[in-house]
Amino acid sequence: MSESSTTPRHEESPWHNPLRDPRDLRLPRIAGPCSIVIFGVTGDLSRKKLLPAIYDLANRGLLPPSFGLTGFGRRDWTQEQFCEFVKENVKAHCRTHFDESTWSQLAKGIRFVQGNFEDASAFERLSTTVAELDRDRGTRGNHAFYMSIPPRDFEVVSRQLANCGLAHSPEGSWRRVIIEKPFGHDLQSAKELDKLVAEVFDPQSVFRIDHYLGKETVQNLLALRFANAMYEPIWNANYVDHVQITMAEDIGVAGRAGYYDGIGAARDVIQNHLLQLLALTAMEEPVSFSAADLTAEKTKVLSAVRLPHDLAAHTARGQYAAGWQGSQEVIGYLEEKGINPHSTTETYAAIRLDIDTRRWAGVPFYLRTGKRLGRRVTEIAVIFKRAPHLPFESTATQELGKNAIVIRIQPDEGVTIRFGSKVPGGTSMEVRDVSMDFSYGRSFTESSPEAYERLILDVLLGDPPLFPTTEEVNLSWKILDPIEDFWSTLGQPQPYRAGTWGPEEAVEMLARDGHRWRMP
Repeated sequence: MSESSTTPRHEESPWHNPLRDPRDLRLPRIAGPCSIVIFGVTGDLSRKKLLPAIYDLANRGLLPPSFGLTGFGRRDWTQEQFCEFVKENVKAHCRTHFDESTWSQLAKGIRFVQGNFEDASAFERLSTTVAELDRDRGTRGNHAFYMSIPPRDFEVVSRQLANCGLAHSPEGSWRRVIIEKPFGHDLQSAKELDKLVAEVFDPQSVFRIDHYLGKETVQNLLALRFANAMYEPIWNANYVDHVQITMAEDIGVAGRAGYYDGIGAARDVIQNHLLQLLALTAMEEPVSFSAADLTAEKTKVLSAVRLPHDLAAHTARGQYAAGWQGSQEVIGYLEEKGINPHSTTETYAAIRLDIDTRRWAGVPFYLRTGKRLGRRVTEIAVIFKRAPHLPFESTATQELGKNAIVIRIQPDEGVTIRFGSKVPGGTSMEVRDVSMDFSYGRSFTESSPEAYERLILDVLLGDPPLFPTTEEVNLSWKILDPIEDFWSTLGQPQPYRAGTWGPEEAVEMLARDGHRWRMP
């Protein structure tokens, strides 16, 4: 659903663009004078997501003409070399067409500061650069610092920003910090990280990025539930049998061995993305869609989550072995470059959770994620109970499954409703499952903004509804830590062939409850 490379920016419809001002959809949500400083600017996230997202925002007319972009890195680059690096990656990964006039305007505000995180003089140069942007570009002291760096570097960068005065907001301006996941590796480290950042920045100025919350279809889940009268009456334990939340990847560690080994699938995906999806799926209707009201309802859900009594029976983990991904033969996790051949890190994780509320009592929520699975897909599947009585011959409904509402988050964003329908022809009553499908790509002419576009703009506007709070992060670790502790006693995860849908123990996990995994 990417925007056509031939579509000029001035032809974009203002009426359904989520980057528009919700108070008046005819008006764009344009950031005021400001700049963003990116630490880790040469990394994959910056090259493929952050720099293109910033350009696309500028190309949509949502950044001010005075916007500044500063890269901080170890490379011995001139400003011109860095500018060429940015241009190269913008051209390779931007979602709007490349416009020379947009680029020329953006390039005037691009700066580069060479140095490492231990170098106090480099941060003094950064402070001078930021002051120059205020003076020459009119950024007015408004600056965001994006930490696209490993968590181990958060402390030194935060201290350096404090020591050179950049963390302090002059009167009438703002300073904000953006932190990429993971937010620690367990509850204790998450609390220590939060304490550290809070010592340097005002807690209201800390934005924790979970890019899944910026996806249009995640937000559409709220519209599906609360803008339609037909769904909310059946969105509870009276009608719902169970819920499956899946994030499957068809790639391996793909050059992330240094980060991934020792972290694993559960910490990488379940603790943040999937528990946030669970909270949005299960929460009560908020009073409003303000940050405080959304957080209040998500927090209630995460507080009510109950772990299974038998973790051996209701959790599963695996590690991909060699196999076939489509027509390509691929190696196993333990053969990947940079992976310890005796690693016990899981590349597949599945858990059952229950929510002790009146709405969800007795409804299991199954969360799974993995690498080298059958295909790339993220979805929320709400599976309903069978009708209490079927006035048909048993042979007429033998192919009839359970009704389901499936929210597809990626790659084919949309919603599918599965229900029973009579097979046409003849006089006999034969009922079979059919699907009714809504696709964003077919239903709307407007392109969805990339998640990082939405989230970066929200930071620059100081709008926090889509960002997890400290309490949400801590509650998520409280849920996952006991499972990780249990897994740490088990040794090697169960292997599964690349290109399949995970280890056999994950199948058995659902079978014990009389369920089976959906085939996305």
